[in-house]
Amino acid sequence: MSKMYEKVFFEDEIINSEQANLSIASSAVLYGLSVYTVFPLSIGADGQRYAFRLQEHYTRLINSAKIIGIDTFADKWSYESFSNAVKQVIQANIVSNDVYIRVTVHVNENIAGTRSRGLKTTLSIFIYDAIPILSPDGCRLKTSVWRRIPDYAIPSRAKVNGAYVNSVLAKQDAIDSGYDDCIFLDVNGHVCELSAANIFIVRDGVLITPDSTSDLLEGINRRSMIEIAREDLGIEVIERSIDLTELYIADEVFTTGTSANISPIIEVDARDIADRKIGPITKKLQKIHHDMRHGSYESKMNWLTEL
Repeated sequence: MSKMYEKVFFEDEIINSEQANLSIASSAVLYGLSVYTVFPLSIGADGQRYAFRLQEHYTRLINSAKIIGIDTFADKWSYESFSNAVKQVIQANIVSNDVYIRVTVHVNENIAGTRSRGLKTTLSIFIYDAIPILSPDGCRLKTSVWRRIPDYAIPSRAKVNGAYVNSVLAKQDAIDSGYDDCIFLDVNGHVCELSAANIFIVRDGVLITPDSTSDLLEGINRRSMIEIAREDLGIEVIERSIDLTELYIADEVFTTGTSANISPIIEVDARDIADRKIGPITKKLQKIHHDMRHGSYESKMNWLTEL
């Protein structure tokens, strides 16, 4: 379990974490009506604190709210006020190690019923230790008995708190079965993602990942790795539907995500992937991903915000 830092941002101020409470009658509690984003704050070799793609995380928060119909957040919170709130919570805590920062927009209206527009929202920000959810040395996955919620039921592009019950069901089933995480399939049986990470495979030197219409979150780390592979490494990248059996015979399989980093997959459904060895493309992207977040990958310094 990660340690949560004591000082948080809630409503419009810095307070102690135990003081940050939502009503049991709020839409956030009753219906899971909140949207969020989470991003890393990494300590560089120079001691500087770097937030990864902060503008993009703000934009995703705005877009998630827009998709769900939460229409009172964007008017109040510009990127400037958002980034200022993030700075406040960092300054209020003693941050000397890599951490994750979670920002959530809660619909904090009491007994509002099943609707989203014109309702009060509350912004919360908290910091916790950057403990990866998957091992960088290799993970074992199980195809989930639960299917990924389709975009026509709960939008996959929106990071909606309540929708993560789907991920909890799938990951707990995988853990109960002795695996590290799950693989979600969509309603057509194609590969989507893990419980909280995107997935890539390598076949014959080509990097392949489910396309953005495959009921998956359009991950910021996913997009970043696609860009680096294409532009910096000259690797062909294809976004398309992936069948489950393609994972079984792939040369490499790995995941990306804020909390997953780049995690190699060495087993899927009791089948070894590439003799359980971490492949060369996975290794290369793993190193770049780490260096990029910590301010030592020169070509992508523009993705970092010093805080």
